[in-house]
Amino acid sequence: MKHTPTISAEFEYYLKQNDMTLSQFAEYSGVHQRTLSNWITQHRPVSVQQLDRITVAMDLPEGYFYDLYIENYIIDLSPNFRRIEPLLYRCAELDKLDAIRRMVGHIMDNPLYASRLFDVAEALFEQGRHAAALPLYENVAEVEKYQHSERLATCQYRIFTIQVGADQSRNLKAAILFEPYVERLDEIVQLDALKDLANVYRSLRKWDKLDATACKMRDKAKIQYTMKHKQEKRKDYGKKTRSPLFGYIAYADLLCACVCEAQGDYKQALQYTYAYANLDWVIETDEDTQHWVNLYKHWSEGNTYVNKLLSGDTGVLADYVEYIASTNKTNKEMVTKLLNVLMAANRYQIDVDKILRRFETEVSSLTQPETLFDDMYTNQVIPEQCARFGYELAYYYLYQGIYSDGFKYLMYAMVSYHTLNNETYFINCMGLFLHFRDYAVLETKADFLNLIEKVWLENVEKDGTADHRD
Repeated sequence: MKHTPTISAEFEYYLKQNDMTLSQFAEYSGVHQRTLSNWITQHRPVSVQQLDRITVAMDLPEGYFYDLYIENYIIDLSPNFRRIEPLLYRCAELDKLDAIRRMVGHIMDNPLYASRLFDVAEALFEQGRHAAALPLYENVAEVEKYQHSERLATCQYRIFTIQVGADQSRNLKAAILFEPYVERLDEIVQLDALKDLANVYRSLRKWDKLDATACKMRDKAKIQYTMKHKQEKRKDYGKKTRSPLFGYIAYADLLCACVCEAQGDYKQALQYTYAYANLDWVIETDEDTQHWVNLYKHWSEGNTYVNKLLSGDTGVLADYVEYIASTNKTNKEMVTKLLNVLMAANRYQIDVDKILRRFETEVSSLTQPETLFDDMYTNQVIPEQCARFGYELAYYYLYQGIYSDGFKYLMYAMVSYHTLNNETYFINCMGLFLHFRDYAVLETKADFLNLIEKVWLENVEKDGTADHRD
C-alpha cells in the first residue's frame, strides 16, 4: 500500500530542521500552541485558516499543503463540510481547480451535500469565479439529474453560461443541452435564459432555432407583463429580469426581424421592425423605460434602412450613411451597421469607397480585439459579426482589384473563423482566397499555407491521429 505523507509529519520535520519549539512557532505563526500540540499528538485537524498561517510561517507558497490536507482530512476521514467549505473558497481564490474537483468528487456520494455545494457554487458565480463554480454545478446536476427541480435547471443554466465561449461548435452543443431545462426555471428567470439562448443561436446563424426561441420569449414576456399590471399588489419574490420587462417583447420582435432578413423576407422583416418601433402600449413612464423606448425606436430607424437597402432599394444608402454618422461609433454599434453597407455593396455591386474612407478609423478598429463583457450579445454576436465584416470587406476589395487590402482582411477573417471554430465560413474564406490566389504575393501565399497547416495539425492532434513523425 502506498504511504501517504501527512502535513503534521512535514511540520515536525520543519521544527527539527530549524531547531524550533512549538512555543516559538506558535508565537511566530499566530496559531495557539495547544492547537499545534493537539494536531501533532492527537491528530486533530487544523482549520484551513490555521493551515494558511502555518504555511506562511514555514515560508511556503499559499495553498502548498492543500492537496495533502484533502488527502489527510477529507478523503481519509468522514467528510466534514465545516472543513470543506472554507477550503473550497480558498482553492477558488488560488485557482486550484483540480483540488476543487477532488473534494467535490469525493463528497458527492452523499446527496445531502448537494444543497450546500449549490450555495457555494452560487456564491462563487456571483464573485465571478466561474471556472471554480463549474465543477460544483456539474456535480450537483449529476446528483439531481433525475429530479425535475428548479435547482437542477439553475445548475444547467449556469453551466451553459460558463461554457459558452469563442468556440462556436461547443457553443451549439452547450445551447442544445441547456434548452430542455429552460421551462423548469423560475418564470422570470426564463426570460433572461431565453434571451441568452437566442443570442447564442443568433451568433451561430441558426435561424430556425432563433425564431422559435424569440417567439417563446415574446409569449412568456407578454404573460408576465400583463400579470404585472393586472395585479398591482402582486407579491414581489425578489427575482427581477436584467432588462425592463417590456424590452423582452420588443427584443423578440427585433430577433424575428433578423431571422426574416437573413432568409430574404424583407417585407416581413419590416413588419417586425415597425412593431418594436411602436411601443405606445408600454405603461411605465420612468426615465429608464424612456431610455429603452428611444433605443428601440433608434434601432428601428436604422433597420428600416437596412431592410430596404438589402432588398434592392439602393437609393436609401445615402440616408443610411448619415444615420450611421450620427450614431454611437463604438465597435459594438458600428460593426453591424458597416457590415450591412458591405453586404449591400457586394450584393448589388455598389461603389462604397467614399463611405469606407469616411469611416476609416472605425473600419480599422473593428479588426482589433474587443474587451469582453458579461452580456451574451457582446460576447457572442459581436465577434461573429466582426469576422463576417472582415470577410465581406475582403470580398469587396478583391473584386475591386485592391488586392493588398483584400488579402489582409481575408486573412483576418480566416483567423477569426478558426478561433470561432466556424468551419463553414472558414471554408468560404479558403474558397475566396483560392479564387484570387493568382493575385496574392508570395508572402501572403506563405501566410495562407502556414495557417492551413496550423489548422490541419490542430485538427489531427484533436482527433488523436497524430503519429508525431518528423
